[in-house]
Parts: sequence; C-alpha cells; structure tokens
Amino acid sequence: MASANLRDELTCSICMDIYRDPVTLICGHNFCRVCIDRVPDTDGGYGEYSCPECRATFHRRPPLQRNITLCNVVENVLSTQPHHEEITGICCTYCVDPPVPAVKSCLLCEASLCDNHLRVHSNGPEHVLTDPSTSLETRKCSVHKKILEYYCTEDEACICVSCSLAGEHRGHRVEMLDEASGKKKEKLRNVLQKLITRKKKTEERFHSLEEHWRKAQEKAAGEAERVIALCTDIRRWVDDLEKKVLSDIKRQAEKMSLSLSARIHQLEIKKDELSRKMRHIEELCNMTDPLTVLQEPDTGDLCDPEEGGDEDTGGHDGGDEDTGGHDGGDEDTGGHDGGDEVIEVHDGGDEDTRGHDGGDRGAELISHISHTLSAMIRDINMIFSVQDPADILLDVNTAANNLLISDDLKTATWTEITQNRPETAERFQYNQVMSGRGFTSGRHYWDVEIRGSPSWRVVMCYPTMDRGDQSYIGYNNKSWGLFGGRQYNNQCSVRHDSKVILLPHQISSDGVRIHLDYEAGQLSFYELCDPIRHLHTFTAAFSEPLHMYLMVL
Repeated sequence: MASANLRDELTCSICMDIYRDPVTLICGHNFCRVCIDRVPDTDGGYGEYSCPECRATFHRRPPLQRNITLCNVVENVLSTQPHHEEITGICCTYCVDPPVPAVKSCLLCEASLCDNHLRVHSNGPEHVLTDPSTSLETRKCSVHKKILEYYCTEDEACICVSCSLAGEHRGHRVEMLDEASGKKKEKLRNVLQKLITRKKKTEERFHSLEEHWRKAQEKAAGEAERVIALCTDIRRWVDDLEKKVLSDIKRQAEKMSLSLSARIHQLEIKKDELSRKMRHIEELCNMTDPLTVLQEPDTGDLCDPEEGGDEDTGGHDGGDEDTGGHDGGDEDTGGHDGGDEVIEVHDGGDEDTRGHDGGDRGAELISHISHTLSAMIRDINMIFSVQDPADILLDVNTAANNLLISDDLKTATWTEITQNRPETAERFQYNQVMSGRGFTSGRHYWDVEIRGSPSWRVVMCYPTMDRGDQSYIGYNNKSWGLFGGRQYNNQCSVRHDSKVILLPHQISSDGVRIHLDYEAGQLSFYELCDPIRHLHTFTAAFSEPLHMYLMVL
C-alpha cells in the first residue's frame, strides 16, 4: 500500500505517468517539463496563464523551476521497477511514451535530448552539449553550480570560472579543459609507447624462451629415440646371442646324448651276455653228472668270445691286454671291463670338455657384452648429465716460447719464431700450455680440435706439475693424457703415472671430447664421430684442481 501511495504522489496529473524531469510552478504543483510545455500558453486567449492542477492564474508565463529532490526520488523509484530494467542506454528527458534514446545532454539544463528535442533546443553559448550522461551534476562545480570549463594545473582539479576568479583557485595557473586534456593525452601516448616497447621486448623474450623450450624438447625427443634404438639393438643382439648359445648347448647335448646312448646300448648287450654266461655256469655248478660238466668247454674259452666281442664294440686295447695278463676269474674280468667303460665315458667327458670350451666362449661373449654395456652406460650418463660445455681459455703465462696463442686464447700452434716471453716459474720449457681455469667440482666437458696437428697430446693435470724437465706428461702421477698422431704411428694411447694403454682403434675424426666428473673421480675421453665413441676412462681420487693441458709437436 505504501508503494502504491508513493507512486500516486510521483504521478504527473497531465500524462498520468511517473514524473520525467519534474518542474515546479509558483503555486507549488509539479509536472513533467514536456507535459507543461504542451499546455497552451494562455487560457482561452485572455492573456492569462493557469495551473492545470489548481487553476491558479498568472498574468505572465510562470518560470519553470526544476525540482531536483523530486527528480532524485523518481530516479530511485524507477531504478527499483522491474519493467524499467529492460531499457538500456540513456533516454530523452522529454520523450515520455515511448522512451527515446538521447543523443546529447545539456549541462545547463541538466537534461538529455533526442534528435527532435535537440533541434528545438537553445543554441546559446551557456547551453553546453556533451555526450549523453546520467551524472550531469559531476560536470558542474559543486560550489558555484557552474559548468567546469578550466583545469587548475597547481591543484590538478577541474574548476569553473568563479573558482578561477574569486574562489580558492584564484591566482592559480589554469588551462582550458581541451588544452589540459591534450597535454595529458600526449603524456599518456608516451607512456603507451613505452608500454608497447616493453610489451614487444617481453614478447620477444617469450618467443625466445618458447623456441629454446621447443629445441630442448626436440633434443630430448631425439636423445630418447637414440636411446630407444640403442636399447632395441642391444635387446636384438642379446636375443641373437641367447639363441646362438642355446643352440650350441643343445647341439653339444644332442651329440653327447647320442654318444652316451650308444654306450648304454652296448653296456646293456654286454650285461645281458654276462647274465646268460653266469646262469650257464651256475647250471654247470649245480649239475650232479660229472660227465656233462667235464664235456663243457673250459671257462677260459667261455670268456674268449666275450673278450673279442669287447674289442668289436670298441673296447680299449690296453684294457684287453691287462685283462689277458690277469689270472683272476670271471669276476675280475668283469670288473676290469667296467674299468674300460669308465675310460670310454671319460672320452665322453672329452666331449663335455669341448662343451665346456663352448661355455668359455659364451663367458667371453658375456664379458664382452658387459664391457660394451658399461661403455654405453657411460655414454648415456654423459649425454644426460653434462651441462653446457666448459669455457676453456689458455693461459699465455704458461705457454712455451715456441707456441703461438690465438687472440681468443683457444688455439695453440707450434711456430719456429720464438715469442720472446719472459721466463717465469709458471712457463713451460717445451711445446706446452695450460688453461687458466681449474675444476674442483661438478661435471664438465669440452671438445678439442686436433685437425692439422701431426702429433698431439690432450691432457688434464694438476697445477703443481713440474714445468721443466720433469713435465713430461703421462709419466707422473699428476697428469692424465690421450696421445696420438704420426709420432706414435697413428696409434692412440692413454697414459698416467708411466703406465701406457694402447687403444684398439685409431682416431679418424678431427676432434676428441674430454668429460670430467670430479666428485665421481672419472676422467673420460671420447672420439667426436657419429655416434660418439668412448675411448677410455681414468678413475682417481682427485685432490687438486684439474687444468686443461695441450702439447703440440
């Protein structure tokens, strides 16, 4: 009920709708501005004006005073009405039914105008038109209620003409709003340009990191494919080796089985023959007729065919002669025949020995596989554990006078021209030079190009190694080196503490790689071929910084 009564109080008596831009007459009644404008100027042509509500007359047209309080109440009520929420944008203040979108707002009148009302609106300079806005009060000075036309640069505030002439901004430096706005826009453009430049650099860094990430992913995928292919080859090789070894074992077992089967068959025949003779002899022994016993052949004759049969079946001659030399009975003869069979089985043992030789060959193959897998594991560890290549620079203060060091301190070349460097305790006497940087921890690797060098030595050593006559690398416990070139008949070797290990193959590529794992105590050499090939790994408990060392001949 209270809401209905409020709506009645806010209803214009002319259009019977809620007030739009309400104005007040002298008599105190309120009407919509557009509604009161539609009422004829005079009542009946008598030259008098009257109020449509109370019929109060005026001798001249009464002034229309905008009722700001009532206007605010109407706006609050309209904002709570559901059917008004569908209206979007700013509507013309004077168009009631239906509402028409506004195209301009007048700061002086504090009203929004559509195209039709804009045509009849005053063109006076005091009527300042702006884009449609619902907060027209913010465009006026809160103190003098005048339009904000100036900008105080000292207080950084928008002011009216009264503020500039008589208000708190009197005597301050002021600018027109357009001028001040132009200057601020210029500053904003400069800031925008800086932001654009910064954004561009950020995008470049982003794309660079993205490209780096992509390459890292591609490299990881390539290494994964290489490892998969390597493991596939290993599995195929192991499978082939397994098949070969099993086939050899099966063949040896079958051969031994055939030999033993033949021996067993012969022994079964001999056993049956002996059983038959034993039964015959027992029958003779049990006979009571002496004539029958005496007419039977001698027991020695009974054994002769057996002995001859033993020779036919491959009996050992030595065993037969021994058997003939014994005066013992049949039992002794049978026991000695058993001895002959042991010798035959021993021949089978020779076959077993040959099978054992096959097992030795299998063990050798397994050992070879183990060494190969160890080398592969070292290669894989090197691939996935190394960081960026170590930055190695040669120390000119250690270079011998017959070595020419490049400007970038990365190349050493033998020369006949003496460099006339000062003699110091650090300098080597022969064709040697040491790196300035030493390594005391971590994993590092670097590549050395040996192209064009007839003889070369790539070494890691302690800085305390002798620089004079005792500096011959590989022949002390402070240096570990890889040697190669024509001086060594193109035969590569590794040396440490006077121990020389000849490598089984020559280096055909133009470079070698040194890989150091200081904590693990491993110093490895690789040939830079495709794929990279492991040459040798030294194992030691490093106690000093390790420096790169070159010797050029």
